Order: sequence, then structure tokens, then C-alpha cells
Amino acid sequence: MSGTYLGMPAFPEAAATATANGRLRANLTHATHTIRDKRAAAVGELTDWAALRAAGAAVKDRTLRHLDHYLTQAEEAVTAAGGTVHWAADAREANRIVTRLVRETGEREVVKVKSMATQEIGLNAALAGAGVRAYETDLAELIVQLGDDLPSHILVPAIHRNRQEIREIFTERMADWGRPAPVGLSDRPGELAEAARLHLREKFLRAKVGISGANFLVAETGTLVVVESEGNGRMCVTLPETLISVVGIEKVVPTWRDLEVYLQLLPRSSTAERMNPYTSTWTGTTDSDGPRAFHLVLLDNGRTDALADTVGRQALRCIRCSACLNVCPVYERAGGHAYGSAYPGPIGAILTPQLRGTTSEVDASLPYASSLCGACYEVCPVAIDIPEVLVHLRERVVQGGPATVRGQRTRLKPAKGHAAERAAMRAARWALDRPGVLRAGQRVAARTRRLHPGRLPGPGRAWTDTREVPAVPAESFRDWWRRTGGREDR
Repeated sequence: MSGTYLGMPAFPEAAATATANGRLRANLTHATHTIRDKRAAAVGELTDWAALRAAGAAVKDRTLRHLDHYLTQAEEAVTAAGGTVHWAADAREANRIVTRLVRETGEREVVKVKSMATQEIGLNAALAGAGVRAYETDLAELIVQLGDDLPSHILVPAIHRNRQEIREIFTERMADWGRPAPVGLSDRPGELAEAARLHLREKFLRAKVGISGANFLVAETGTLVVVESEGNGRMCVTLPETLISVVGIEKVVPTWRDLEVYLQLLPRSSTAERMNPYTSTWTGTTDSDGPRAFHLVLLDNGRTDALADTVGRQALRCIRCSACLNVCPVYERAGGHAYGSAYPGPIGAILTPQLRGTTSEVDASLPYASSLCGACYEVCPVAIDIPEVLVHLRERVVQGGPATVRGQRTRLKPAKGHAAERAAMRAARWALDRPGVLRAGQRVAARTRRLHPGRLPGPGRAWTDTREVPAVPAESFRDWWRRTGGREDR
């Protein structure tokens, strides 16, 4: 597995490979069931969870409606506090800005806080191309990096690995990246954690440049917030002389009072904790504490395009808790790599096609990576109706239509491979618009039901590989009602 998502196959092909891996499925099943059970208990402690959830959605929606105002306010506050704000329209520009800032310091290595935004833009690869080595300091991200792997979960990037695999990775690869693993390392969690602590400690104390993302950006003061469980984030944002934070523009919240809502929603939905062990906040720079230079890179990379979609924009509410992944039956079996994106699971299936578009095979397949069971919506702490957005994006893939791409209103062409689906939908619409035709079709289907095959031919074969063809009743509802007047005894 290489450290890039580029060139990965469409979801059905990647998922077929993943589901054939028995160890992967066992690791995923154990981890997701454990996390979701703990989350349910943590959420159940609050009697006002539904009100908190509604408040979280409302604050995000209000912020998104006035995003230009709050981003300008945040820029002014960060600048007034001694920081420098950079605007990045896309991944290439963000990578160019960060690479330049690092090289201007004269350093050739950086320590990183776990960041979905930097994974999204492929920052580590961009830095490596410029001769800069980026060290991941989150334990799970460290495992992924040492194993030359890719993250497969938003919260637990190495969820697809078990303790034995982690021990092997540490033993074989730690020396290539710094301090080697202790001799005789076992797979006991305590020993693995201690090996990672010793390996990372020297990097924290040596690094002059830190790179982070942010969970939230408070517009009224220009304060950035990172919540985490290990303390590595605190080390990365306080010890280096230069701190560079790459933050998606949707991460802004208007006030500290609004932040309070998310500091209750996020830990319970993600790690099943009442509060995060470490909540780090920083506002610009000071002379006596923390980094001497602070740079904030505000990342668009398709977010304003998503904002222009009145149905799809709700994906920008996401606070990256990963609760939707832990309840999704598709993710549990296929794992995160099959999604071909830094954002796996249900949220990735609606966010990635909006950020990257639906022109590639993998992106066009993601809205179909769901059973539409709705479990993801039920657990989402900001009430993103993921099934609604999935259906909306499926329509875009099949039918094409108006959309915003790179800030310009355009009309998308239908994706390839959906001609039969379009024809079927057009035929259904034509029949449903003509009651007489529909009634005749229902009667023909009822009278020939004994001749119907158990499996569909052609394009429908894949559907019936895992499903039964619904049985056609002896008569339609309309005919039954006409015959009985709605009375069961007739």
C-alpha cells in the first residue's frame, strides 16, 4: 500500500478486495462495535442530547450562511494577535504555501498533529518532494506512516491493524524513522505505547516547525482549537518555534459560546468521553510562550462549491467525530481504504464527491457505497442527513445537471456506465405519469408472476447476487380496493 489515494479503483472493485480479507474484517468488526457501544453509553448520560444536536446543526447552518463574514472576522482577529493568514484555493496552492513557509525557516523536518485537511491535500508527499520530512505524532498515524500505509478511519487511522501487526511494524520500521523499538518488544498495549512515546519524544524536543489542523476556529478572537487524547497535539503546537495550521474554511464558529456546544458533542460522539483529555487553544503569538511565528492557511479545495449546493452543503457541518463510520454496515465490511479518499465511510461518500467532483470513476461510485439504512443520520451529532445527500448525489451522477465547479456555475454531463439506469428511470417516470399504463402494467405483472425469474439478467445480475427479487402480488392494490372497497372480509 502506497501513501496516496490517487489511482485507486472504484468503490465496488476496492470493496470486493477488502471484504475478502478475513483479518481486516475481524479487526474492523471488533473495533467498530467496541467504539459504538461506548459512544451509546456516553450519549445516554445526557438528557438534553437531542437539544445539543439541534443546536450544533443550527450554529453550523447559520455560520455557513454567513461564512464570508466570519472568515473575514477570523482573519482580522488572527492578524491582530500576531499571526499571518494565507488563503489557499485548492490543494496545490496550500501545499505550495506550506512548503515555502517551512523552507524559509531553513528546517528540513517537521512534527505534525493528526490532521484530516493535510491528508486531504497530500501535504506529506508535497513536503517530501521538497526535501522536508514530516513526522506524524498521533499514535495511530505513526503506525500508518511507519507501515507505509494509508489511514482507514477518521478517528482511528490504524483501525485495520491489530496488536500483533503493530508490534511487527514497530520492530521492523521504527529504526528507519528515528529511535528503534526496544529489544524484545511485545504486543501488550502498554509496551507499544511506551515504544511510541520514546520514539516521538526526541522529535518533539528537536523540531523547530510544527504543522497542525484545527477542530475549530473561533472567529471572534481568532483562536484555534485542537482536541485530542494523547498529548502529542499539545507538544506540537507549543514547543516548535514556528507553527503552521492548515484549516478548512468550514471549521469556523462565530463565538466561544458556540464552541461550548461542540465541546460537548464531539468527545462523546468520537471517543465516548465526557470531555477530551487535551483541549489546546492558541491565539496568534506571544513573546513569552509558544511559537514565535504562527501561520494560518485557510483551505477551500472545493468547499465553496459544496456550499453552493443547497442539499449537499450540510456535509460541511461535519465535526469529524467518525460516529457514522462506526455504525455503517458497509464501512464495517469494506474498511476505509476502499473509499479512495482521506474521508472514508458515510461522510466520505458525500463529502469527497463534492470536494473533488464526480468525473472520476471512484468519485462517481462513492454515493452508491451505502445501503441507505439511515444509521449514520441517527448518530450524527450535527444531524447531517447523509442518506438524503447520497440520493441527491446519485441523481447528479446518473442525470448530470447544474452544479458549481471551481466557483463557476456549469452543467455536468451524466457519468459513464449509467445509461441503463437512466433509461429505467425515464420509463418509470413515463409510466407513473399515466395511470392507465401503470394499471395495465401491474395486471400483466400479476398474471405472469409465475414466469418471473429468481435472478435478474444483464445489469441487474449484480443486484440479485445478494438480494431476492420481490414477489409480485396476485393483484394490485388498486384492483383489490375496487373489488373489496377496502374491507378485509370481502
